[in-house]
Amino acid sequence: MKILQDYTIVTRPDDNGTFVAYVPAISGCHAWGKSSEAALSELVYAFEMIQEEYQDRGETLPTDNCLLITVY
Repeated sequence: MKILQDYTIVTRPDDNGTFVAYVPAISGCHAWGKSSEAALSELVYAFEMIQEEYQDRGETLPTDNCLLITVY
């Protein structure tokens, strides 16, 4: 079984002063919070719900095949 740490996780400030955290490899796996840490904490719950949905359907989670490039 895959865990959240098996995936690339992106966090960034959102337009409204909050932060968003998401897993690019898994559609719909995203969460918001007042800080980057809060968004990551909420992402854990989102990932667990999505993982349960995949298990209920007898499917496996997608493979992480993301390439991230940081631009300074």
